[in-house]
Amino acid sequence: MKVLKKVMVLLLVVAMVFGAMACSKDSTTSDGDKTTSQQDKDSGKKSGDTKTGEKVKLTFSIWGGQDEQANTQAVADKFNASQDRIEVEVIAIPWENYLTKLNSMATANELPDTGMMMETAVIPYAKEGMFLDVSDMFAGQEVLDCLAFKYDGKVVAYSSANEILLLFYNRDMFDAAGIPYPPADAANAWTWDEFVHTAKLLTLDANGKNATEAGFDPDNIVQYGCSVENLTWQLEVWALSNGGGYFSEDGKELIIDNPATIEAIQKVADLYLVDKVAPLSTGTTDDGIPRTIITGKVAMATNGQWNIGTCLNTAKKEGLNYGVAVLPYMKEKVTICTGGPTVVFSQTKHPEEAKEWLRWYNSIENSWALIETGTWMPIFEEYYTNEELTRKWVENEAFPPYDEYKSAVIDYALGYTKQASWYYTDNIDNFYAVLGSVLGEVWTGGTTVEKAITGNMDVLRDAFEGK
Repeated sequence: MKVLKKVMVLLLVVAMVFGAMACSKDSTTSDGDKTTSQQDKDSGKKSGDTKTGEKVKLTFSIWGGQDEQANTQAVADKFNASQDRIEVEVIAIPWENYLTKLNSMATANELPDTGMMMETAVIPYAKEGMFLDVSDMFAGQEVLDCLAFKYDGKVVAYSSANEILLLFYNRDMFDAAGIPYPPADAANAWTWDEFVHTAKLLTLDANGKNATEAGFDPDNIVQYGCSVENLTWQLEVWALSNGGGYFSEDGKELIIDNPATIEAIQKVADLYLVDKVAPLSTGTTDDGIPRTIITGKVAMATNGQWNIGTCLNTAKKEGLNYGVAVLPYMKEKVTICTGGPTVVFSQTKHPEEAKEWLRWYNSIENSWALIETGTWMPIFEEYYTNEELTRKWVENEAFPPYDEYKSAVIDYALGYTKQASWYYTDNIDNFYAVLGSVLGEVWTGGTTVEKAITGNMDVLRDAFEGK
């Protein structure tokens, strides 16, 4: 509940600051158009009030400490050295204070020109006119449509990377059991029942019996067959797969009490409670792959593609023999995408230069170190459809075999992706915090998903509506 209280206080601060912001805008409108008087003042200049011959100075906010600031500033310095018109300064703000600091800066009309933004804050800030329309930022390049944050018909942010949910597995455990690997091709994806049955075959007790055999001891398990990540935002993929969801497609209606959604979440809980094929997870820690696949105690685990770069590369070098596959499905084959966005704040006096900087910052060239190690996936469609570019991306030792990765990740991302809710839904941070609290007792069997959700629809609806 400490997290919930913190989020509630933060949202209250956001609401108060947004109210003050309405009176603090300068002569740049919420969609980036300047007033006639400002345009007159800027006559002959591209944007802002910089004198002819002077560099346009931009600020770029990030979250992190001194190391993160130094590393990002080094990237900005490379940009600064590449041309003679723009100079970018990086401002680092601690993660826990990021939104609070931005709110204070907004009130003082001192927001950065550009910045990183938490996914959950994009739509709430867009509603208050905080961002410019950046739909033309990548003119001439096709960004995957699912990576655009849209509000009121405008693109207010693009994710800097593409990330989808996958199934990771330990090849050695499958080989030892004589079981075929999970399908990398979505056309042959396992049904949920097939997934659970395979997990039972891979769940072993101390005597070597699997969960389908007589005499299996569920109180003395040494190897689990699976782990399905139950962080609130990742759980949504199963609701969608079962024909339900958290919200309507336009993000304006709460539908989490849909029977299909309730059934889907209960199936995830039952992997531990009933099927005895998954370890207990309370849905509160974002370390799913390190505590499952990498520990060597779980055969299959769902989580994001970014784990290849953040932890699996190191584990692979230390002997882990892992593979990637598409998610199983309940009724519909689906994965969800996400990716941290960058924005142009509407208070900037230099919108075109700000977009030029972000276009450079988000370019393949400057993201390549993260892409080639598997932490990020490209945002540009050509890297998914042009085989030469795909091979340039994937054919290196950081990735699983090319054919497997292309099918399980690249083709899957193109054909079966839906957006995580924060791309189109307001108050999502508060909602997820409340939902996590509501589902807390479900994971240990203290209540059912149906009772937890239907018995708390008022508080869930209040969170969804920002009350």
